[in-house]
Amino acid sequence: MKLLVISGGPRSFGRSKIVANFIANKYGIELIDLSNSLIPLYDGTIEQNELDAVQLWREKVKAANGVLVISPEYHNGMSGVLKNALDFLGSDQFSNKPVSLVAVAGGGKGGINALNNMRIVLRGLYANVLPKQLVLDPDHFQMERKKVTDPAAQSIDELVKQVSLYVRAWEHVKAEEAVS
Repeated sequence: MKLLVISGGPRSFGRSKIVANFIANKYGIELIDLSNSLIPLYDGTIEQNELDAVQLWREKVKAANGVLVISPEYHNGMSGVLKNALDFLGSDQFSNKPVSLVAVAGGGKGGINALNNMRIVLRGLYANVLPKQLVLDPDHFQMERKKVTDPAAQSIDELVKQVSLYVRAWEHVKAEEAVS
């Protein structure tokens, strides 16, 4: 099973990256960090499809059996860098693929709108966005140590277990269909 974690924050070391690094390191999952990506601003031209960064982005997402997407919430939505990167993808990369969502919020009631925004966009890419989702507030982090707290780590573990379960179930269904 090949999982992929996407850090959709624009900062080179923000809380989204802390969560993504935690997942990648603990579970040995490949990490794509959009804060240092060479993906250009999407303009819909055919020439952009030829760019190495775009082709690599598409290949990595397509090759994954499941994806965990992490974004900070900016103005009630996902980050612009994440939305821009997703605009280069489609059903070829996501059709029926299990996807889990994490929003990193500034506190209070933040995060849920970013989750809803990601869910809508990923459904438009034909992803199977899973029901379990997670909002992490500032109190879920130990910023001086650049770590998540133990309660946050437990919630993240549950999210990774769920996406893994859905990947195994989907692989089983595809195997049965291939035999029939």
